[in-house]
Amino acid sequence: MSVRNKRLVVAVTGGSGLIYAKDLLESLQALDIETHLVVSAGAKQVFPTELSGDLKSFEALADVVHKDANLGASIASGSFRALGMVIVPCSAGTLAKVAMGLTDNLVSRAAHVTLKERRPLILLLREAPYSRPMLKNMLESHDAGATILPLSPGFYNQPQTIQELVAGITSRTLDLLGIDNSLAPRWKENDDA
Repeated sequence: MSVRNKRLVVAVTGGSGLIYAKDLLESLQALDIETHLVVSAGAKQVFPTELSGDLKSFEALADVVHKDANLGASIASGSFRALGMVIVPCSAGTLAKVAMGLTDNLVSRAAHVTLKERRPLILLLREAPYSRPMLKNMLESHDAGATILPLSPGFYNQPQTIQELVAGITSRTLDLLGIDNSLAPRWKENDDA
């Protein structure tokens, strides 16, 4: 894989769960994968209630930061080569835009481009319970080529900290993109049977 392909689009929208976005960005930085970040207006509103520090230090975890209003950004084009795109957390509104193919901001445009180019698009949803429209939008997004990954951590590895819970989701996300990682224990990986 060329160096130019070792990059990933990461979008952060207004759902709760910014800790997952932070962990993903830190993990990608450690793996030397170039990240192109878009933070929606909704995410900027949620930010101070969920993460310490300021938005500038959060954005500094990415290699390139794009404004959500910039529909002319490089990631809005199919010619922009990347491993795929992750929306974490993915709000119900962003999910609906992906399901319907609406492209009124950079997050939804980049998601549309990712799908049309047949690259992995992973939507990490935290909201619960799911309404009927959300369930329909998940199915529509899935049928369009996206992977729906609920922000619902596993407990089989007996996590002791919030960071271990978060790392389990980050590990699954990277697995879905084909990015090798050892961020969390795997189910029975070392069993002899």
